[in-house]
Amino acid sequence: MNTSQLRSRLPLLPETAKVVSSDLAIGREDGKFVLFNASGPIYQCKESDEVGVRLGTALVIDLGLAPVTALAKASGLHRATLHRDHAKLKAEGVEALQPRKRGPKGPHKLTCGVLEEAQRRLDAQDSLREAASRVGVSEFALRHAIKNGLLKRPSTGVKPLPVATTAVADEALTRPSERAAEDQSCEVGVAVKRTLDRGLARMGKLAEAAPSFAPAEAVPCAGVLLGLSALLEEGLLEVGSAVYGGLSNGFFGLRSVLLTFGFMALLRIKTPEQLTEHAPGELGLLLGLDRAPEVKTLRRKLREMGERLLARTFMRRLTERWAKAEPRELGLLYVDGHVRPYHGRTHVLPKHHVQQRGRSMPGTKDFHVNDRSADPLFFVTAEANEGLLAMLDATLLPEVRRLVGPRRRVTIVFDREGWSPERFAKWKEKGFDVLTYRKGEQSRWHDKSFADVAGRVGGEKVEYRLAERRVRLSNGLPVREIRRLTDDGHQTAVITTAEKLPLLAVGHRMFSRWRQENFFRYMRHEFALDHLCTHEVEPADPKRLVAHPQRKQLEVRLRQARAARTKLVDGSMDLAPGQKIRVGKKRLDEEELDQLIQRRETEAARLAARIQVLPKLVPIDQVIASADIVQLERERKILVDVIKLTAYRAETSLARLVEPFFQRHEEEARKLLKSIFQATADIIPDERTRQITVRYHGLANPRATRALGELCALVNERETVYPGTKLRLRFEAPVSQD
Repeated sequence: MNTSQLRSRLPLLPETAKVVSSDLAIGREDGKFVLFNASGPIYQCKESDEVGVRLGTALVIDLGLAPVTALAKASGLHRATLHRDHAKLKAEGVEALQPRKRGPKGPHKLTCGVLEEAQRRLDAQDSLREAASRVGVSEFALRHAIKNGLLKRPSTGVKPLPVATTAVADEALTRPSERAAEDQSCEVGVAVKRTLDRGLARMGKLAEAAPSFAPAEAVPCAGVLLGLSALLEEGLLEVGSAVYGGLSNGFFGLRSVLLTFGFMALLRIKTPEQLTEHAPGELGLLLGLDRAPEVKTLRRKLREMGERLLARTFMRRLTERWAKAEPRELGLLYVDGHVRPYHGRTHVLPKHHVQQRGRSMPGTKDFHVNDRSADPLFFVTAEANEGLLAMLDATLLPEVRRLVGPRRRVTIVFDREGWSPERFAKWKEKGFDVLTYRKGEQSRWHDKSFADVAGRVGGEKVEYRLAERRVRLSNGLPVREIRRLTDDGHQTAVITTAEKLPLLAVGHRMFSRWRQENFFRYMRHEFALDHLCTHEVEPADPKRLVAHPQRKQLEVRLRQARAARTKLVDGSMDLAPGQKIRVGKKRLDEEELDQLIQRRETEAARLAARIQVLPKLVPIDQVIASADIVQLERERKILVDVIKLTAYRAETSLARLVEPFFQRHEEEARKLLKSIFQATADIIPDERTRQITVRYHGLANPRATRALGELCALVNERETVYPGTKLRLRFEAPVSQD
């Protein structure tokens, strides 16, 4: 229906009115906003009355007089605003459209005290990162304060890098189709172009191929280069080179192997076999090589590193580096076990309880130690089925003491698996406080004992209903018992030997154990922590004690016999004189039932006597052949897991930089980084300025692109040099258009 036809249905319209639908028109004349239908004006307000205009449009939508899209175009209001106003009108009435008064707001992070301390740090020539860490805010917050004039950054005399330093024209960038055709046309193999270097490597005359970058447009997953600076800061290459030195001469060396595994972790390429799903030439561009290593090459290099038995040393050196960088994070540590199930049937492995499955399964159990922020520090693999208490005493606490020094007190947080009042007393004397849930039944405290406690712990605003008492454990050890009262009336009891830890901090740190659980879940799903990088096995301790198999079978039979006797006795209680009871396929009278009960008692006594003479535990070599006593090969698994933990820490450090952009930063920041790592970008090297520009094409929405731009600016300040070259990495994000 055209405009003239619509006007014929609305005969009383002024000439200046805009027709919205067959039932509605909008007029703006003499500073008035008027709504018309066939009978004439139906609503009027001043054109400057924003609330009145929005109320009129909301009423029109509610009456169904015009579609929202056409109404938005005619009224000049956004379609989302119209939908929102209509929803408010229906839910809360006209008052909901009135503007609400906003009270005065002040900064909640950059307070006066924080700004003063930050300025003092900057005046003392601290870097932005150091100053931000000292005052407990992010680098972005300080950069924002400097931009708004709240802080002043002292001049260091260093000239900033020019914004536009790309000397390579866009026409010089190779396109994906051109690179694909060139890679497929290589005679030696897909994307094998550096034949001279490979010839030298085959002759053993090349220690490792040097990175060499060429201009390339739209490189898949080039965004992962943004995580390179974080990987290097966590010590992946520096510590790896110090521990392993190098690998045997070849085209791919230690640097390219470690970077490949690091990039794989950030890109969620969870196994070497998944490399076959990506174009090798495109991945090679990220390494500065003609192609990424093949699966068999990567596994051969991994085997070479595993044969040196240095994986534990590699992890220890990295842990020392992390502990030295953040010593304040070591005052409170989370400890928990994680079972890596074994689904094969070839080998006999110790069984562990798998919480996710709710049952025991064969596998290997690792005990992880995470710092106060739940970032990983190190882990220890149990030899067999040792529990948390045994591992704490034998390995975990001695390693923690080595990291923190001989005098510092450390609070260890764990679940009820580590409950032992005797150990608590011993650990307290050695400088270790415990924080754990209380085990066993406890009497209920009166609700009046609880009070609301609120405040900030570690920069987070928390509020609980808490109560505290001094109690003694079964061995007489005095401890603090803190209970939390939830809305449903449940009381959660926590005990600690830490005398100086504030009440609110005790509750928050204990109830934040879910962070370590989330860490395990995230590592399983995103980094394939449970994946076995090799199915090979190695000999295990033949004298390891296991349950006596015959005794175990007899105990099952004993339980069955006692259960059968109990059932018969219960049936005899209801048996009247002269009646019979059905047992199996027979009907027994009272005398026959008594005889059967007696036989069951005799059988149970005989089984109990046989069990009594058998030991509970026997060496495993008495149960199975020595050749079958094996465990999953650990060296390569530890090495790969350590690289994954390093990648997780690198991702975490970047996630904290983008926290200001997201309300649910714990979840959204990592999703953003995952999309950044997998994003397409141009790689533009420039030997004249000694720089590699990584130019992003943009992300899924304007907010993500803005966050990418700020993150690029922060990473550019680090002036990261690509390993093996003298080229600095510089990242550029497109300007976001809302």
